[in-house]
Amino acid sequence: MTSTPESNPRQDQNERSEEPARSLNFIEQIIEDDAKSGRFGNRVHTRFPPEPNGYLHVGHAKAIILSYGIAKQYGGLFNLRFDDTNPSKEDVEYVESIKEDVKWLGADWQDRLFFASDYFEQMYEYAVQLIKKGKAYVCDLTAEQIRETRGTATVPGTPSPYRDRSVEENLDLFKRMRDGEFPDGSKTLRAKIDMASPNFNLRDPVMYRILHTPHHRQGTKWSIYPMYDWAHGLEDSIEGITHSICTLEFEHHRPLYDWFLNELGVYHPQQIEFARLNLTYTVMSKRKLLELVKNNYVDGWDDPRMPTICGLRRRGFTPESLRIFCKTIGVAKFNSTIEATVLENAVREDLNKKALRRMAVLDPIKLVIDNYPEGQTEKLVAVNNPENEADGVREVSFSKTLYIEREDFMEDAPKKYYRLSPGREVRLRYAYYVTCKSCVKDADGNVVEVHCEYDPETRGGQSADGRRVQGTIHWVDTQTAIDAEVRLYDRLFNVPNPDDPDNLGDYKDYLNPESLKVVKGAKLEAALADASLDDRFQFERIGYFTLDKTATKDAPVFNRTVSLRDSWSKVAKK
Repeated sequence: MTSTPESNPRQDQNERSEEPARSLNFIEQIIEDDAKSGRFGNRVHTRFPPEPNGYLHVGHAKAIILSYGIAKQYGGLFNLRFDDTNPSKEDVEYVESIKEDVKWLGADWQDRLFFASDYFEQMYEYAVQLIKKGKAYVCDLTAEQIRETRGTATVPGTPSPYRDRSVEENLDLFKRMRDGEFPDGSKTLRAKIDMASPNFNLRDPVMYRILHTPHHRQGTKWSIYPMYDWAHGLEDSIEGITHSICTLEFEHHRPLYDWFLNELGVYHPQQIEFARLNLTYTVMSKRKLLELVKNNYVDGWDDPRMPTICGLRRRGFTPESLRIFCKTIGVAKFNSTIEATVLENAVREDLNKKALRRMAVLDPIKLVIDNYPEGQTEKLVAVNNPENEADGVREVSFSKTLYIEREDFMEDAPKKYYRLSPGREVRLRYAYYVTCKSCVKDADGNVVEVHCEYDPETRGGQSADGRRVQGTIHWVDTQTAIDAEVRLYDRLFNVPNPDDPDNLGDYKDYLNPESLKVVKGAKLEAALADASLDDRFQFERIGYFTLDKTATKDAPVFNRTVSLRDSWSKVAKK
């Protein structure tokens, strides 16, 4: 059942979500002004209208968070509505993925899940009304001929030779179009507006095209399908939307949105446009994302390198991190490109507060503590999250032989190297001070084992005599370590704007060959054996990680969400 303007009264102002005082963005200012004037009966009702022809990406996340956030802030309603008007590109798979993504972001449409196809009959009747008013006609020009007769910025369009067909003939032809009598592309229904308008969208735009393609919900019932500009405003009107929030490319379509609703004399929402999200080191075009998937440049729509919502989720992003990101970038009226670091910093900010700390060694060599008792094992206390005392502590196993990172030992170290090298003392995280004595190499000269001695008076990483060490390294006990695969994901492209028309090659020429590094044989702290897909971890000194969907109990796989710090700023300065 669809909503009507009268059926959704705006809730009392006291029910608004409370926020600290701040300046309003331009959309909020419009809504505040509408509330003062009593427009829309003091209601706020928004919607998110995706086309089910691909997976949602981070740009859509911004639109969802904005439209839902506005509705929630003003005690209003939010609809999820699929603009399923082009069956040749749509699929149930996309419908289900979109529902999952919107729900994951926290946008609750309650019982207001709609489809444009729900309104096909009503849209058809509205089109008949325009024909009867002499405001629409059936045109026999091909799509190419329509383009050729639209004119230019300085030359008016040429009226179609079919523009002055009688109302009776148009009604007859339009019904026969619906009945499937004509082949694809042979006729269209066009609005009769102004072929000399400076706005090309008003030069007799197409309202319906013939398409003998089964619809994923309507089957073969329809042989004609509405164009987006015709369907969009009608959907908003039928559902009682108050503020139809769109991205900026629809600004020049707004006069057409208004024209259709005014000519029909139906309930009229307000379309508001905001700047779409452009992000460095990625592409946002659905066509290009589909190309990356189909040609196996990535491992599906949810590849963690993709800017899709499901890809970000698989990589370890949280809904909260995307909301932080959207709040940081704000809502603007002019297009700009946001640095990828802003998104990465948003997930760092969120995960720093909630990710449990764990120790993991990605490139292991053995550390043998020569003076530690043979066969002894002890439990040491480690903090789960220094940012949240409620997360408590855990016990970690410690014994004579540990794993450390290969890069944490250097045989001939420079002066400011604060990790292990012969004669140097460091702190083992949560454990003891150790002093390096020697190392063992294989036949090729590679270090395979480092030998140290520990100070038993420094248990917990604190010295009783007050001496300090400058270096602290992490480790994993060889007796309890679990083996895992670790996937180090990075930016998909190696240039800030792979879409730049000034680039010498195709956007795919700028794919980053280092966007995925797979580490086999990593050694992880035993507590990670109980990880679940919803868990987020900080591997100390390495980055933030989450369990991948392909992981099993016997073969854990962890994805890096983001490193602890931005390493690309250093690359850019080189």
